[in-house]
Amino acid sequence: MEKDAMAKPSLRSAVYMVSFVGLVALHFAGVVPAAVIEGEPADYRQLVQTLEPGDTLRLQAGVYRYGLSVHNVSGFSGRRITIEGPARGDPALFLAHGGRNTISIKNAGYVTIRNLVLDGQKLAADGVKAEGTARYAHHITIENLKITNHAANQQIVGISTKCPAWGWVVRSNVIDGAGTGMYFGDSDGSAPFIGGVIEGNVIRNTTGYNIEIKQQQPREEVAGMPRQPQVTILRYNAFSKAGGGAQGGLARPNVLLGYQPQKGVGRFDRYLVYGNFFYQNPTEALFQATGRVAIYNNAFVNTVGVGRAIMIMPHKGVAPKAISIFHNTVLASDIGIAVWNANRQFQQVAEANAIFAATPTAGRMQRRANITAPLGKASDYLRSPQTPLGIVDLSPRSGQLRGPRLASALRADPATDRDFFNTPRHTGFAGAFVHYGAEASRTLSLQRRLIH
Repeated sequence: MEKDAMAKPSLRSAVYMVSFVGLVALHFAGVVPAAVIEGEPADYRQLVQTLEPGDTLRLQAGVYRYGLSVHNVSGFSGRRITIEGPARGDPALFLAHGGRNTISIKNAGYVTIRNLVLDGQKLAADGVKAEGTARYAHHITIENLKITNHAANQQIVGISTKCPAWGWVVRSNVIDGAGTGMYFGDSDGSAPFIGGVIEGNVIRNTTGYNIEIKQQQPREEVAGMPRQPQVTILRYNAFSKAGGGAQGGLARPNVLLGYQPQKGVGRFDRYLVYGNFFYQNPTEALFQATGRVAIYNNAFVNTVGVGRAIMIMPHKGVAPKAISIFHNTVLASDIGIAVWNANRQFQQVAEANAIFAATPTAGRMQRRANITAPLGKASDYLRSPQTPLGIVDLSPRSGQLRGPRLASALRADPATDRDFFNTPRHTGFAGAFVHYGAEASRTLSLQRRLIH
């Protein structure tokens, strides 16, 4: 039975963990002290609207049936607002309600939401959504959420933005069973997603994309939106569409990255994609991109069905531009890396990859120091390439995959001096992995991981 919301002495009672002397000092410094507020299913919605910069709302374990509206709630840099469930033990469980998104974000900034479980109950409701009716949602962190049962249809999304969004961090979440795992931006190219970090997530069993970041049209000005070139990073994630994906015209890659604006602010933005594990997609490619993208230190395994790994190709009439593909290990039953109809005014290069596929590379690109072989020969080079998850090991056998050091032009981005497992690259190896020793085993699985 839920408790009466009026049973608590006050919405912000007994929460300031500072002494009287500290309060006086903070008062004269012009700083409002942060509060830690305890919430439960009966009163959490009222408490959200009282949050001030620096506050933390701690939700008790229990069942929350009325969603979480983060509307017109903002902290600021250094004093974020945090809404969190228990980090361990019984969860704060949010149940979806048809026709209403479970976590709804509007006109919010510097907010962290973490340690919650969202059960979509197979209803027509997204898990987390920055609403299309919002003017903005910036510096939002979505962390350690478990999102399940959001697969009523392919349009239902685990985490989505439909308004201008920048400075997001989407970290260590598990999305299992969704129409689309994450969808950033709007279908018409409005609502740009800028300067985000998507890291350490596991996304599996989606009908459509694990992640799509939409193409971007020239941006309208929004106060506070970055004007300098930005980088959006996808790192240390695990993406799988081993089963349950749509077929035919509804089939989608695991990840699709659309192009950046073709003119104006944002035209020099980039994507960095590194340290990710892409695993199986019987009906489409593992990865598709346009725009400006660097793809390195990733493991790609697509050995069933369509059997394609990395597809760089035009999207909605726009050709790929600056593309760097290096230090990836690719297993594919059809095409390993393809670059089709790119803009030749820019450089497209594939270097120091280890590719085991029927067609290792296709299309026009600069090819340097790649090591290639048919898929059936992968075990000559790799320790345990065609084995189940938890056993598969794509690191090189002793004496294999050695090659020259990477060209200096490709070494400027983060983590290029380390491999998939963050091991330093003291010597040259093609592919995502260095040799770890005759007895060492470094297996791959669909588990959360973060590298600091």
